[in-house]
Amino acid sequence: VAEWFGHQPNHGLVTRLADAGLTMTEPSAVTAGGALEGQTLVLTGTLSTLSRERATALIEAAGGRVTGSVSRRTAAVVAGADAGSKLDKARDLGIEIIDEDELLRRVAARP
Repeated sequence: VAEWFGHQPNHGLVTRLADAGLTMTEPSAVTAGGALEGQTLVLTGTLSTLSRERATALIEAAGGRVTGSVSRRTAAVVAGADAGSKLDKARDLGIEIIDEDELLRRVAARP
């Protein structure tokens, strides 16, 4: 493998593959069948102990995904302090609203 990558003509092929959308890095592991498998959650407001990045990582590790806007496809909204219009929209749509503690309970749960 190292020899192949060492040949200059192969560099162009690698560049063309990357330009065509080939992922050159190993994807992060996703837990299949996690507690939030197939669920879409929205974060709003300020969480007391988790950064937004950490909360997103926990949700994704449990099989869920995080989006920035509330829709009918949203399973739950995780609301922290000073939650705004996303919280209002979730209430209008009848979307479940949970707090940070409930999120932590759910990501710790096994399906």
